[in-house]
Amino acid sequence: MAGPLSSGPLTGAGPAAPVVAPGAPSRLLAQNVSAWFGSNKVLERISLDMEPGKVTALIGPSGCGKSTFLRILNRMHELVPGAAMSGSVALDGVDVYGPGLPVTETRLHIGMVFQKPNPFPSMTIAQNVLSGLRLSGKKARNTDVLVQECLERAGLWRETRNRLNEPGAAISGGQQQRLCIARALAVRPRVLLMDEPCSALDPISTGVIEETIRALCHELTIVIVTHNMQEAQRVSDNCALFLVDGEGLPARIVEAGPTEQVFGDPRDPRTADYVHGRFG
Repeated sequence: MAGPLSSGPLTGAGPAAPVVAPGAPSRLLAQNVSAWFGSNKVLERISLDMEPGKVTALIGPSGCGKSTFLRILNRMHELVPGAAMSGSVALDGVDVYGPGLPVTETRLHIGMVFQKPNPFPSMTIAQNVLSGLRLSGKKARNTDVLVQECLERAGLWRETRNRLNEPGAAISGGQQQRLCIARALAVRPRVLLMDEPCSALDPISTGVIEETIRALCHELTIVIVTHNMQEAQRVSDNCALFLVDGEGLPARIVEAGPTEQVFGDPRDPRTADYVHGRFG
């Protein structure tokens, strides 16, 4: 098994910036986050503490802003024309929207895996793993060791160790998703965001991805969007339920807490109705 993932201290934030020990998961804290697409407000004052070394699941019906919130966490929301946000997102106490942490560095510390696997089809499996590293201008002392480590972390090494020079698009959908996870891990993120990573996969591939998530959360902070309530119960430590109170209104978090409490003893009756399938 490869050694623990490492990460250096945040840069550019001055002498008061926190220093996180190599391999230590990071805390991601959103406070009073609101979001707009043009004049349409889609999120209303979202506050959520995503604890280090744990999996936080964002649940709720389609169209209630979960993916928008996820993209705000690593500054992808601002890539949409007309998009805006207010509030703050802090990584270990450093505001990712502040001047101390450039956007490119933010996305290195806070990685993203999308709903649809998106390996680079013209690159080999090994080249895909290293692509984020090369695009960011970072270098590895030994790329062969890094490729093996990241594929092991993503639960893909045994299946691909004799296929590293084959195209990334030549493997199955579930394997491609794990390849995307390996690619994200190569730049040593502190947080990994996952937007419905299993929604397009078969049950066996889903099980492998879920095992990978649970294995990774000891060294990373993971935030996952899922519509599958059983998956949320299986993989997450904490849950946050996003709901819209009426047509045209922005989404809010109506309940957040330990997964066992959210599913077993929710405070809000709407939470019980949603997690037990009575709406949504």
